[in-house]
Amino acid sequence: MSKRQELATAGRVQASIAERIRRDLGAFTPNERRAAHRLLADFPMAGLDTVAGLGEVAGVSAPTVLRMVTKLGFSSYGSFQKALRVELTERLATPLMKGGDAALGNDRFGRFAEATIANIRETAANVARGEFETVVRMLAATNRPAYILGGRFTDSVAGYFGAHLRVLRPNVRHITGGRANWLDQLLDVGKRDVVVLFDIRRYSTDLAAFAERAVGRGATIVLITDQWLSPISRVAAHVLPAHVAVPSIWDSSGALVLIVEAILAALARELGPKVRDRLATIEKLRQD
Repeated sequence: MSKRQELATAGRVQASIAERIRRDLGAFTPNERRAAHRLLADFPMAGLDTVAGLGEVAGVSAPTVLRMVTKLGFSSYGSFQKALRVELTERLATPLMKGGDAALGNDRFGRFAEATIANIRETAANVARGEFETVVRMLAATNRPAYILGGRFTDSVAGYFGAHLRVLRPNVRHITGGRANWLDQLLDVGKRDVVVLFDIRRYSTDLAAFAERAVGRGATIVLITDQWLSPISRVAAHVLPAHVAVPSIWDSSGALVLIVEAILAALARELGPKVRDRLATIEKLRQD
């Protein structure tokens, strides 16, 4: 089990660097935000460049980059890069590299539950509230079609989200089938459409290609991902990260479901009477 998984199990895992950047953007100066946006645009590789190199591509000075790093909680650029390399290793972890049952001790259920609870707490602490509210308002615009899609394991969460979202509002489609079918369904994706994608490590190259094509057709991408951020974050307009690491060969979807259900609850309140009318119609249809 990795050090981060041990911390997660104990309920003491910290926000990832990517999470901290997105969460704290409002605390940066305009030039620091330029450096932060550049880092996110090529995360994490941009952060492995020198201070001067990152500053040059961001169009800011090296001291500006250092001030941004300090605001992220690092005492030096070296410590920032060290943490970034640790996260890069975790981001690329395969099931063979993750902890299994041996890491759970005697109370296997209890230890796993503690790790999941820690993930939910950290997700709740680090999701940017402004980003969350923007996603809710976007999905409340029922004249904007919403498309939903996930990866190999996360598509089950996407389906769960879509099944509930269809009750709350019209114009919802869960994209299904193989990659060829995904591309067929891109025919209907256009400007003002919202595409909600679910992607956690090991990230889906097919899903990333779909995201780029959807953006090319004018759609807005909402990404629900892990704390290290899927590469799709480079083209996503809005990113909601969840903590997923648990003592298992697989990552946990518990915090992903937290984000989904929080969106659904907020959206039901946002739409108000429209939702009640839809629910009343559904009940009538069931009785007929």
